[in-house]
Amino acid sequence: MDAAAQATRGLQGMPPEFTARVSQLLEAMRSIGTGLDLHTTLDRIAETAAELVQARYASIVVIDSVSGDLDEFASFGVDTVDRERLDEIPEEPGTSLSVPIEVDGENFGEIVLSEKADGGTFTGNDLQLVRVIATEAGIAIGNARLYEASRQQAHWINGANAVTTALLSSADAKDALQVVAEQARTLADAAAGVVLLPMDAEGDGEGGLEIVAAAGEGTEDMVGTVVPWYSPVAAKLAAGEAVFVDDSAHDPRMITKVAQRFGPSMMLPMVSGARVLGTLAIPRAPGAPLYTAAEKNLARRFASQAALALVIDEAQRDRERLAVYEDRDRIARDLHDLVIQRLFATGMMLQGARRSSVVESVQDRLDKAVDELDKTIQEIRTAIYSLQQEPSQVATGLRALVLREVATAAAPLGFQPSTSFVGAVDAIVDDDTGRHLLAALREALSNAFRHARASQIGVSVDATARLPDGRHAVRLTVADDGVGIPAEGTRRSGLRNIEARAESLGGSAWTAPGLGDCGGGTSVVWQVPVSLPDGE
Repeated sequence: MDAAAQATRGLQGMPPEFTARVSQLLEAMRSIGTGLDLHTTLDRIAETAAELVQARYASIVVIDSVSGDLDEFASFGVDTVDRERLDEIPEEPGTSLSVPIEVDGENFGEIVLSEKADGGTFTGNDLQLVRVIATEAGIAIGNARLYEASRQQAHWINGANAVTTALLSSADAKDALQVVAEQARTLADAAAGVVLLPMDAEGDGEGGLEIVAAAGEGTEDMVGTVVPWYSPVAAKLAAGEAVFVDDSAHDPRMITKVAQRFGPSMMLPMVSGARVLGTLAIPRAPGAPLYTAAEKNLARRFASQAALALVIDEAQRDRERLAVYEDRDRIARDLHDLVIQRLFATGMMLQGARRSSVVESVQDRLDKAVDELDKTIQEIRTAIYSLQQEPSQVATGLRALVLREVATAAAPLGFQPSTSFVGAVDAIVDDDTGRHLLAALREALSNAFRHARASQIGVSVDATARLPDGRHAVRLTVADDGVGIPAEGTRRSGLRNIEARAESLGGSAWTAPGLGDCGGGTSVVWQVPVSLPDGE
């Protein structure tokens, strides 16, 4: 029997006037519940229960299914009395009524009513009515949790798609891993996202795990930290087992110093087939809520998706590398078999012409020509040798990396931000400044996703900007039409990080009106000096 049928059955045998009234009230509550505002729905249910049995006070307590802690509290009449007074009401027979909220065998909490308005005691009919209401409360709670689970699932799927897109469009493997870390942090509402890769065994050891990418406030110093092979968690992760920790700072399995900063954590192996490619760690702040079973399952799928994307990315890079090798081999063969041979033949012809010549000045010029041909042949041989070596990784321009960051952000945002460039961005902005600009862009887009509730975002990179003192600068602007930023006293850490990055390069960052009507929304502006290439 489903919950709705159970509630309806509870009305059987009740007086007709009660049945009609309860049915009407249940329909009203269900219409409220369709909005999935759980707290509002539970408040109305508490009020309905108090009205039906003529109780002065009613409360609904919802328990978290993972931690057992209080998850929701709704009440009627409780605001008019001291809470301690309510707790001290003696539970004499008939003066209070407590009914568990259960649906299909799952306990969500309880509904409690106290003090009959007429001073009497609660009856069997009252108990039956409250059981019906408790069932309705269970339906509302169950629907809200189902809705939240489906919302979270869609959220993680979009994040996994964004990671796949980023990995397959990035020419920098380390930068792609940074995207994995940032997406995991955002999706899990965590304090940090961390990617660890296996280390090669050294000496008598068996290798360990090294942090190669970290996202989140204050995580810059974590990159390079090693989890040694003898760590209890390293052994499990190497075997492809996930590790879940309730409190990283006090769990004896967590032996690194960086673990002392965090609370609940998930450490998920990124596995493809029988191969463990690395580990994704997603720690929350100390005292933060524990991860639910649903969150753990979604994070496992995300780690698997990231592992699959890494494998595809690795295969794609191997194919590209093989194509480069084949092309370089062909060029080397052509240079050796065709060009050098023709140069040799030309040299032989010049030497023959010298022997035939009787004019000394002509002989000298021919000797010089033969010498130049010999030098050219040596240079070509050097080029052939270079072509047979490991090709260096081709750098990706800043413009392409900015476009990739914006494309990555589009999935969680639900729309594609607009992007514009002014000036020779790739030529003017050096690698170090470019890395800081990309980090500032990533932070600004993350802030917009988390807090702005925007419907449009514009990104601009201007390499023709000027500082107040006249020096050349590059200016990044991320503008939205959202709800704006809080007061200075509650300024978000993301904005502080953006400001700190600009100041470290001798620049500055500030906020300005955004894209909304009459200047609504927020613009985050990040500007640092640059040196123009020679000749500009």
